[in-house]
Amino acid sequence: MLSKTKRATKSTTTHSRLPPKNRSPRGPLAPDRIAAILKALDEAYPNVECALTHHSPWELLVATILSAQCTDVRVNMVTPELFRQFHSPAAMARATLPELEALIRTTGFYHNKAKSIQGAARKIIADFAGKVPETLAELITLPGAARKTANVVLGVCFGKAEGVVVDTHVFRIARRLELAKQDTPEKVEQELMRVIRQDRWISFSHQIIHHGRQVCVARNPKCDRCNLEQLCHSYDKTRQS
Repeated sequence: MLSKTKRATKSTTTHSRLPPKNRSPRGPLAPDRIAAILKALDEAYPNVECALTHHSPWELLVATILSAQCTDVRVNMVTPELFRQFHSPAAMARATLPELEALIRTTGFYHNKAKSIQGAARKIIADFAGKVPETLAELITLPGAARKTANVVLGVCFGKAEGVVVDTHVFRIARRLELAKQDTPEKVEQELMRVIRQDRWISFSHQIIHHGRQVCVARNPKCDRCNLEQLCHSYDKTRQS
């Protein structure tokens, strides 16, 4: 039989091995680090907006579809004439593929993109009374509109945060900042939705996208200009604090 002292010691030792309840995450996902990252982004990009020129949800939907594997600058050069000729879903639904392809050729992958924007127009006319739907579940039924495109339209045009926009910049920087570890945009989005509070999902994506274009570029990031540098421990940093 164990003595009272030994039993007490054993009990204390066992208890000390149990993880404390409600412990906050530590390391890269520590709440104070997340807050510091969001604060730095607010300071660097206080009034950031979507870079795609548009005047309606329909125009933003089309522009976002065209932006796949293409710069926003190039898309903004193409869309004025596209929307001058085909200003609505009804007008674009009547367009021929050769007409659309000629106008969007310089955005790349123009055969598939023409089919997508024509298909989206026709589905909006047939299923949504000519109006761009306002839910993620409905938007992703449109040709060419996966989660990224749907989240862009929802956030920018309707102020709805149903997910986080994960483009190439958000994917890269989320992993550099150790906010995410997964290897697909869909999985990275789910990780970000767990660590970034929902009322910041829209602005966070815009800020990170601009940061990725201006500072945290894919090759040779400009760490000497980055106000997140002291919070970043990425292996490919060009400057160590």
